[in-house]
Amino acid sequence: MARQPRLTVAAYPHHVIQRGNDRQAIVRDDADRERLLSLWHEHAKTFKLAVHAYVIMDNHFHLLVTPTTDQGLPQMMQAVGRAYVRYFNQRHQRTGTLWEGRYRSNLIESERYLLACMVYIDLNPVRAGMVGQAADFKWSSHRHCIGQLSDKLVTPHALFWGLGNTPFAREAAYNDLILSGSAHTDQVQLQLTRSALSGWALGSPAFVADLQQSTLRRLLPGKAGRPAKKTAE
Repeated sequence: MARQPRLTVAAYPHHVIQRGNDRQAIVRDDADRERLLSLWHEHAKTFKLAVHAYVIMDNHFHLLVTPTTDQGLPQMMQAVGRAYVRYFNQRHQRTGTLWEGRYRSNLIESERYLLACMVYIDLNPVRAGMVGQAADFKWSSHRHCIGQLSDKLVTPHALFWGLGNTPFAREAAYNDLILSGSAHTDQVQLQLTRSALSGWALGSPAFVADLQQSTLRRLLPGKAGRPAKKTAE
């Protein structure tokens, strides 16, 4: 069965996961991480995407982005993927593929999942045992969101702005989400991961039904098994 095209629709947030081939490292040092960040920044501007959150792990990365065109996300990912592999192979004197096939992505309902997805992304290094708290990890958008530094790559989503009337209030409210997130996001984490890896839309039935009006691509998996036979009347 032919695989479905990726689901990308302008003006909706998309959660992206890209893994290293056979779980190998996609970054070996801080120079690699800086190069990947630079390519994201360059091509997000070129293809007009807003980056709301990101994390660079050793063998994969996550992005939360909103494209302004239906083709903006695949165009950015293709441009970044090719440029980074050329850089990585040349710098580390290697050949061959780096990525585990195509990147995975899904479209999410903002009101239900956007802030939860940000928390999920920021807590990746904590869940992996790399740091004790999200603020200790340098290679994510978290420190920008809690006001510890200014990250030129990050464009806050309207729902983030809605967390408070002042920068301090927003940063404090988001930090509270992070502190409480590790205790009760297991189910949401599973939903976000499964949805991104499968490519299906993640949201309420009403959201999915409304979104279906914007695309011919199927948004949810079909029922297993063959269609039921019609009985004679």
